[in-house]
Amino acid sequence: MKSVNQEAIEHDPQQLHEDLHTIWGNPKGLRSLTIVNHTTLGLRFMVTGMVFFLIGGILAMLVRTQLAMPDQNFMSPDIYNQVTTMHGTVMMFLFAIPMLEGLAIYLIPKMIGARDLVCPRLTSLGYFCYLFGGIILTSSLIIEMAPSSGWFMYTPLSSKEFAPDLGSDFWLLGITFVEISAVSAGVELVVSILRTRTQGMALHKMPLFAWYILAMALMIVVGFPPLILGSVLLELERAVGMPFFQIAGGGDPLLWQHLFWLFGHPEVYIIFLPAAGIVSTLIPVFAGRPIVGYGWVVAAIAIMGFISFGLWVHHMFTVGIPQLAQAFFSAASMLVAVPTAIQVFVWLATLWLGKPKMKLPMLWVMGFLIIFVCGGLTGVMLALVPFNWQVHDTHFVVAHMHYVLVGGMFFPLIAGLYYWLPLFSGRMPSENLGRWGFWLTFLGFNGTFLIMHWTGLLGMPRRVYTYEAGSGWEIYNLLSSVSSFVLSAGIAMVLLDIALHFRFGKPAKHNPWNADTLEWANTMPPSAYNFVSLPTVETRHPLWDDPNLPHTMAKGMHGLAVASHGRREMWGTDSITGKVREIIHLPGNSWWPLFAAAALAVVCISLLTRVYALAGIFVVIAGVFLLRWSWENGAHPNAAPDAGVKPGDPPLHSRTMDGPGLWAMAVFLIANGSFFLSYLFGWFYLWTVSPEWQMPDIPPLSLLIMGIAGGAVLAGCAVIEKLVRGLRQQRDAGLRASFYLAAALGALQVGLAGWALWRADLSPTQTTHDAVMLVGLVYALFHGGLAVILTVLQGMRVGYGYVGAHAPFEPAVVALLWRYNVVTFWLLVGALAILPRMIGG
Repeated sequence: MKSVNQEAIEHDPQQLHEDLHTIWGNPKGLRSLTIVNHTTLGLRFMVTGMVFFLIGGILAMLVRTQLAMPDQNFMSPDIYNQVTTMHGTVMMFLFAIPMLEGLAIYLIPKMIGARDLVCPRLTSLGYFCYLFGGIILTSSLIIEMAPSSGWFMYTPLSSKEFAPDLGSDFWLLGITFVEISAVSAGVELVVSILRTRTQGMALHKMPLFAWYILAMALMIVVGFPPLILGSVLLELERAVGMPFFQIAGGGDPLLWQHLFWLFGHPEVYIIFLPAAGIVSTLIPVFAGRPIVGYGWVVAAIAIMGFISFGLWVHHMFTVGIPQLAQAFFSAASMLVAVPTAIQVFVWLATLWLGKPKMKLPMLWVMGFLIIFVCGGLTGVMLALVPFNWQVHDTHFVVAHMHYVLVGGMFFPLIAGLYYWLPLFSGRMPSENLGRWGFWLTFLGFNGTFLIMHWTGLLGMPRRVYTYEAGSGWEIYNLLSSVSSFVLSAGIAMVLLDIALHFRFGKPAKHNPWNADTLEWANTMPPSAYNFVSLPTVETRHPLWDDPNLPHTMAKGMHGLAVASHGRREMWGTDSITGKVREIIHLPGNSWWPLFAAAALAVVCISLLTRVYALAGIFVVIAGVFLLRWSWENGAHPNAAPDAGVKPGDPPLHSRTMDGPGLWAMAVFLIANGSFFLSYLFGWFYLWTVSPEWQMPDIPPLSLLIMGIAGGAVLAGCAVIEKLVRGLRQQRDAGLRASFYLAAALGALQVGLAGWALWRADLSPTQTTHDAVMLVGLVYALFHGGLAVILTVLQGMRVGYGYVGAHAPFEPAVVALLWRYNVVTFWLLVGALAILPRMIGG
């Protein structure tokens, strides 16, 4: 029997709109800080990123002013170093990645036919971590304590000996804080793309933009943890004296370069891929035909993402690595041009076979094609080791980097912003102001950075604050600096156009560009819930094949057109076929992400000021906030106590064994595994390469105690696996006792590992060996303790009736952590306790 309210809604689409708005709508005033809606948070990411972009742009103008003439004293050497370091840092970490992630957060659910991202509170936490981390980092400029060792923070320049002030600490702690945001967004986007596409949208029918974002998000998940590890190690060295990068103690400063570029080179493609996704979205629309070679583009995306992780030594050709390694990484650096060329040829073929309309967004796309191809050609030049040796650390490298990153990211970004502006605001941009902005930006950019190739070839080093008259660089630097102000004028024109259009822009008709993807089936500006009903999609071009689709969706003629239960719902679909598997019910607005991010910000500030007791207190407070947040889940009264669904609809995800939280945990553990493997890489790298590495004659870790601890965690995992198998068979007898037994075994593992650490009597401030061993054991203790806490909470939730045969989902999530702990703990035992006994130092 259908309720009276439900029948009324089915006959009254307006009532359905109003009820959905009641459920999904954003609060006003102070409570707007609790918003978890992806549309609002995506806009917040982008607006905040644009503010940081303006800060980074001002810093760039200061640099060009200083270099415009020889022997200038516009800035002192120390201030100049701070400004150049912060320019690169802000643009790479506070603008490029967050801006593109913000655009993806805004667009992806709309493109794949979902109402929101799958973990909306995680998105909110990521935004506040980004905001607070960016504020902490940029505040160092105001107090003239900004980092001054370059945006790459090479050791030993960034170590305590050569950078004794807090500048490096601001960078290390601020960037680590910001990267929590990046990884959170990466996890969110991966799971949302794989598990929340609308019914029928199989992987081979997914918009290309979603493919690009999926690759970007996976690369973030794998690529950012090595830098997080490096930042943690360097901060430990600076704060307490653990000699990870000091040769005298057994460390090696080159370890920092390896960890940094394990992140840094994939980041180039992390920035490029979403921008290329914008190009692959816009060209078919303005060419009036489907893209040529969809499958080739998808293959190129996957190949590029894979190869990018094998190129990090491309940045280290001059550090003294063996010639065989130089040859390998040189070949790999040139090989990555192949998938890039595939995409360029696909774009050109689509334009050639279509009837292109040179609207404003396409003007920026054409500028991108010209600039990025030039940047790619200089990239192939730099992949040649002899040429790289000649121009390494000159302005040629700076020019190449800007051609690839600015040309490859900024121009497509502006094209995308102009393209989606009507969706944001319901108004069209100004063609006249937009064209003025483009030409000033295009000419100013090339005037600035094309000339820098010449100064680099003439031998001008990067990171010098001035130069002598008569060097032959004067006229080129002056022209470059003048052009940089033309570039700034062009960007100012673009920003002015965007700001004015919200008030004076011409109202846009529905789907003004005649686009093919689902985001244009939305209202303009979009509602908080995106779609009244969720369609079945059988084609890559749903709006071209069914122009009436937006109207039937708005009338509630498709899936999940019900709001009487008061839940935020969307489809959960198969990751490959797009077949509906469950109904995902999402959490609503919450203070917990803000509270947790604020507590972590206090931790960051306390570490900066060396108030370690306060930092420890707020680590605990942040943990309490996060655990309290996790409590409102599954069958909790604030989540979904009522599991009822319409006849014929699939079950709620919390009543299954394969909800999105399981996928989110799996992707988080991939990121965690990247961190752990980077740690093992550091251990074996120092063991085999560092000239002063000291391996004790008698290994300090007790193999017996560590082996018993490993047996305890294995036994605890076996208990968890048994109860999860029982839940799959709808059996929950003795569930609570099993959780407490597993927690006791986990506590035994933590206690034994802690005892082994105590007995080892390490000297982590004296030798790198002991410092690295301490970090590994603390890592194991943290994860073991986390598993114990989560397992105890599961036992408590059984008592409250939130977990059981009726709601079996959460134990499967916890089981993944136990499996991870078993694998990583035994790898640690092998690396730290068994191998040293087998092969010695």
